[in-house]
Amino acid sequence: MALPVEEWRLCAARRWAALEPALRERLAAASLPDTLRLGCGLLRPEAAALQRLCRRARTDKEPAAARFYREEGNRQFGRRRYGAAVRLYSQAASHELPGSPEVSVCFANRSAALFHLGHWEVCLEDIARAESHGYPERLLPKVLLRKAECLLCLGRLQDAADALSVVENKIAMDGIMTAPTHQTLLKKLSQLKIKIREKENCPEPAREACGDIQRKSEIWEDNDSISGASSSLSLNFDIERGRHLVASQDILPGQSLLKEEAFASVLCPGESFLLQDSSETVWDTRVTNVDLYCHRCLRQLLASVPCRGCSYAKYCSQKCADVAWEQYHRTECPLGALLLTLGVFCHVALRSVLLAGFAEVRRMVEWSHDGEKGRCNPEASCKHLSEAPGTRGIPGCNDDGQYQSSYRAVFNLLPHAEKHSPEHKFLCTLSVVAICKQIQEADLEAAVLNQESSEKWSKPKACEEMSGELSPELETVAEAMLRHVLQLQCNAQAITIMQESESRDGAVVNKKPVRLATAFFPVLSLLNHSCCPNTSVSFSGTAATVRASQPIPSGQEIFHCYGPHRCRMKVAERQQLLSQYFFECHCQACLEELESGVKSVVSVRNSFCCPSCQAPVQGEDVLCCSNEACAISVSRESLSHRLQDLQQQIKTALELLRDGKADQAIKLLLKCQMDAGNFLSPEHLLMGEVEDHLARVYATLGKWQEAARHLERSIEVVERHHGPSSVEIGHELFKLAQILFNGFAVSEALSTIQRAEEILSVHCGPQSAQIQELQKMKTCLSELPRSILQRT
Repeated sequence: MALPVEEWRLCAARRWAALEPALRERLAAASLPDTLRLGCGLLRPEAAALQRLCRRARTDKEPAAARFYREEGNRQFGRRRYGAAVRLYSQAASHELPGSPEVSVCFANRSAALFHLGHWEVCLEDIARAESHGYPERLLPKVLLRKAECLLCLGRLQDAADALSVVENKIAMDGIMTAPTHQTLLKKLSQLKIKIREKENCPEPAREACGDIQRKSEIWEDNDSISGASSSLSLNFDIERGRHLVASQDILPGQSLLKEEAFASVLCPGESFLLQDSSETVWDTRVTNVDLYCHRCLRQLLASVPCRGCSYAKYCSQKCADVAWEQYHRTECPLGALLLTLGVFCHVALRSVLLAGFAEVRRMVEWSHDGEKGRCNPEASCKHLSEAPGTRGIPGCNDDGQYQSSYRAVFNLLPHAEKHSPEHKFLCTLSVVAICKQIQEADLEAAVLNQESSEKWSKPKACEEMSGELSPELETVAEAMLRHVLQLQCNAQAITIMQESESRDGAVVNKKPVRLATAFFPVLSLLNHSCCPNTSVSFSGTAATVRASQPIPSGQEIFHCYGPHRCRMKVAERQQLLSQYFFECHCQACLEELESGVKSVVSVRNSFCCPSCQAPVQGEDVLCCSNEACAISVSRESLSHRLQDLQQQIKTALELLRDGKADQAIKLLLKCQMDAGNFLSPEHLLMGEVEDHLARVYATLGKWQEAARHLERSIEVVERHHGPSSVEIGHELFKLAQILFNGFAVSEALSTIQRAEEILSVHCGPQSAQIQELQKMKTCLSELPRSILQRT
C-alpha cells in the first residue's frame, strides 16, 4: 500500500475542503518549505482520527497473541504440518518479550519442526537461540539430543558425540525427571551413539557435485562516471528527455548494463495484511510478505529473528536485525502503527533520511534553498545543461561529474511539486507532519539527528498531544521527507520477485510476479520509459540488475518499462496510467497506435469471434461477422457477459483443484475450453490461461503427457502476445521443462531446457534461480545411461 489508508485520505480530503479558499490558494502555490510551515498547524483537528486508525495496525508485543500462535503451532505440529508450524512459532516468537523463557520455548518448538523438514543447519541455529534465551534446564536434554541428531545428519560426528556427552551429564545430574521420560531420553541417547559408531566405522563416500553447473562469467567493465553502470553507457541531458542513459557502444542481448543496490527500500506488507481494531481479539494466521521476507535484505525467511521492540519487523539473521536497528529501526520501531497507516511511500521517505544521516539531509535541504535555482531545479536550467560539455553540472552529479548511487542523487530526483494536485500535496504534508510530531513527542528526535545511539526509546504519546510546533531540525527532516514522498510517485521502483504459487505436490513449480518492496534506485531512475523497452530488470534481494533484452546499437537510448507495456494494455490505458509520471509517452509503440491508426497488440489478440462460425467479428457496440456467408451480428455487451461468466467458472475450477477435487476441476476446465472456443479468438489470452490451468491439473495427477500437450498450446498463445524471446515465454518454457523432466521425455526436455536457458539468461542472468534449476535438470538427464537416452 503505497499511499495512506483510505480513511486517512478521506479525512485529509475533508480537511482540505473545509479550509478557507485563501488558505487553499496559498498552500497550492507554496514552495515545499512554506507548505510545511503552513501544514504544521493544520494537523491537530485530525490527530484523534489518526490515532483511532493507528490502533488497527497492531505492532506491539502481545503475550496473549504469543500464546495463541504457539498453541496453533503445536496443533499444526501434531498434524505433521511442519511448514505451517514453523510460521506460527515465528509469529509467537515475534510477540514474546526478548530474553523471556517463553521466547526460548518458541525457538525450541520451531527447531523441532525444522528438524522434521530436514533444515538441520537452521534447526541448530534455533537450538542455540533457545539456549541463549534461557530455555528451562529440565527440558534441555531433549533439545540437545535434537542438536546431536542434526550434527549427525550433517556428518559432523565429533560434534555430535560431544553434544551427546553434554546430554549424558545433564541426565545424570537431573533428579526431578520422571522415570518414563528418563528412560525415553536414555533410549534415544543409546540409539544415537550406535548411529555415530556405525558412521565412524563405515564412512559415507564423499558426495560428488551433481554435475558441474557451468556459471558463465559476464563481460563487465565499470563506468568511470556512473556508479554501478557498465562502461557501455553514458549519461546525457537534453530539454525533452532530461537526464537519460545512452549506449556508448553496440550492446548485445543479455549484456549487463547496470547493477545497483537500493539506497532505501521498504517491504510492502501486501494487500492481505490485516488491519483490525485493537479491541478485537482474533489474531490473523494468514501468511503475508511480512512473514516471508527479511525486512532489511528481503531474503526469503525460513526461521525469522524477531525485532526486540515490535511484533512487526522480522529478519533473516541477528546480524540483519542489529544492522537495521542501528541504521533506522530504533526510530521506526515505536512508529510502526503510524507508518503502516500512512503507507509505504511515507515509510521509504523516513528511512531515506535516517540512512542519509541528519548532517547530509540538512546540507541538501539548505543547498536547495540557495539562490542558484538552476542547481536544484533541473527544469529551469535544462537549456544551460543541454549545452554544457560532459556530465559536470547535471543534477545529482558530484563536483567531479560523477553520478553516484547516493543521497545526493536521491535528493535530486524530480519531485514535480508544481504538478501534483494541491489535495495530494496536502495529504502528503499532513502525513509527514504527523510522523515528525510523533518523533518529537516520543523523544526520538535525538536518534533522528544522530546525537546519541541510546538503546532506550519510548512509545509515542497520544496523537492529540501533537499540537506543538516542530523544532527547526525536525522541520528540515520534514521538508526532505515531503520532497521524497512527492518524488516517489514518479521515481519509486517496485522490487518484484517470481513467487511460487500454491502447489499440492511440488512436482511443477508455478510462479507469478509479486511486488515485494518499494525502493529508491537513483541510477536506475535515470532510465526513461518505453512501452516497448530494450531492457529487462531483475532483482536479487535489494539489488537490481538491468540487462539488454535486444541488440542496442551505439547512440540509442536505454529504455525501461515503468509498468504499462504494449503487450498488456491498449494505448489509451497506457497513457492514462503514465499520467502519474507527468509526461506523455511518445515511444515507438504509442506513436504507431496513435498516429498510424494501427490497432494495439492487445486489441487484435484479445478479440471476440463469431459465436456461429468462429470467424473474426468487426464493429464497436454491435459486432458483425466478417464471413459474408454467415452475416451474424451480436452485441459486444452480451459477449462481455459471456466472458465474465467464463472467468467465474475458471475461478470455480481452481477452487476445486485447491480442495483436492482434480477430476471435477478437469471436467469444468474442459467445458470452459469448449465454451471459450465458441466466442473468443484463438489468440485470446484466456484461451491460453485455460490451457495453462489444464496443464497444472494434469501435472497434479502425474499425467505428464496431457500436461505437456496443454502447456504447449498455452505457450503458443503467450508467444503471439509477448514474442518468442520474451521473459514471459521463458517462464512458460521453464514450467514445460519441469513437466517433460518429470514425464521422462528426455529429448524433448533437453531441447526445452536449452531454449528456456537461452531466453532466461538474457532477461534474468546466468546466476538466476531458474537457470540454476534448469542446469540441474539438464545434468541429471545427461547422466542417464545411454541405453535409456536412446529409447527416449
